[in-house]
Amino acid sequence: MTATTAEAPPPELRLPKRRGVELVLLVAAVLISVFGYVDVGLAKNGSAPADALSYGAGLGLLALLAHLAVHFRAPYADPLLLPIAVLLNGIGLVLIYRLDLETPGDQAAPTQLIWSTLGVALFIAVVVFLRDHRVLQRYAYLSVATALVLMIIPIFFPAVNGAKIWIRIAGFSIQPGEFAKILLAIFFAAYLAANRNALAYTGRKIWKLQLPTMRVFAPILAIWLISVGVLVMERDLGTSLLFFGLFVIMLYVATGRGSWIAIGMVLAAVGAAVVGTLEPHVRSRVEDWLHPFASIDAGEGASQLAQSLFAFGAGGMLGTGLGEGHSILIGFAAKSDFILATAGEELGLFGLTAIFMLYALLAARGYRAGLALRDPFGRLLAIGLASIIAIQVFVIAGGVMDLIPLTGMAMPFLAQGGSSLVTNWMIVALLIRISDSARAPHPGTVETGVIAPIVEDDES
Repeated sequence: MTATTAEAPPPELRLPKRRGVELVLLVAAVLISVFGYVDVGLAKNGSAPADALSYGAGLGLLALLAHLAVHFRAPYADPLLLPIAVLLNGIGLVLIYRLDLETPGDQAAPTQLIWSTLGVALFIAVVVFLRDHRVLQRYAYLSVATALVLMIIPIFFPAVNGAKIWIRIAGFSIQPGEFAKILLAIFFAAYLAANRNALAYTGRKIWKLQLPTMRVFAPILAIWLISVGVLVMERDLGTSLLFFGLFVIMLYVATGRGSWIAIGMVLAAVGAAVVGTLEPHVRSRVEDWLHPFASIDAGEGASQLAQSLFAFGAGGMLGTGLGEGHSILIGFAAKSDFILATAGEELGLFGLTAIFMLYALLAARGYRAGLALRDPFGRLLAIGLASIIAIQVFVIAGGVMDLIPLTGMAMPFLAQGGSSLVTNWMIVALLIRISDSARAPHPGTVETGVIAPIVEDDES
């Protein structure tokens, strides 16, 4: 080996940006949404909607602006995250518009389009102004304090459909818990990154369970108590399941201890059993889950859950076609909690599977970005944000399909709901920022980490 060869720097890794792939996928996502919009118009009115071109232009403009923000501020970001979000948002707008045609006095699609615009604007703001995700670690305790305040505020407002999760002032409504989930993910990631060794290697071992000391165990016990408290006071089973499940998953990832999953499942089962017995609203949801056709047997007609099951059954493998179903019979929650029933009836099992695959791909790319990072905070934050999406989809889909009790949460990007839509766009923005950090070249970095950065072969 010559001296020149020995002193030469290692060859620079060839990391493709893939912004061209992202742009092509965005065009496809917008076209699919426009075709769906036109198909609904043809099915219901025999002609394409008069504003089909303006709808396509508006959605395309939002997608283009988001793409330009990523192109200039996060050039190494994962090229699949943004197109998946645009496609799911576009499908949601089509389904809500389709249901609006059955309820002329209750038009939700225009409002959802405004919320989509706000969501994309916040997406761009996060991508442009948040240059390094590690900055968020400094504000961990401010994040959890703000999250708790946001979760407690709805207690002082009247219940809506049995749950106290809304703030309604002067005709404007917002669901603060949706924003709290991002703040909690930031706090969990920061806390676990700082204490993962103490959680993993201290405490007594009983059989196969590694129990930590009480000092270390106190945070998870506090989170469990808060979870039950929120469920009791707000009658919100979905939020409790979401942030408790989020903490257990992130705890497991941080420590690698399977005992945390066992402890979390036991605590969740005990909490659900106690609250399901004592709280009438939650108990009624459990009764509906166990006996979805009881109202029919009692001569009171089909309940919302029964109507949802009928919609899935009517859709079969290929569906009835957009605009050809009857899921509007579900009632007031057809555009929100039960919008997945419309997808199941009109797009069939194939269409429903495609939607689930989009969600799975979105979560998987979030996990992939986290695993490629070396800093523990960023890794845990990416996995936490991706888990939020995965938990929501499981809880909502399981509820409307009678796998688990209904929770009243919104399907990410699909369902009517401004707070949910905006926060999901912010989650995608944070994943974009983290994936850019994971894939960007770092001069002088030696490839000896536990989990090496992802290297791809061909350029866009």
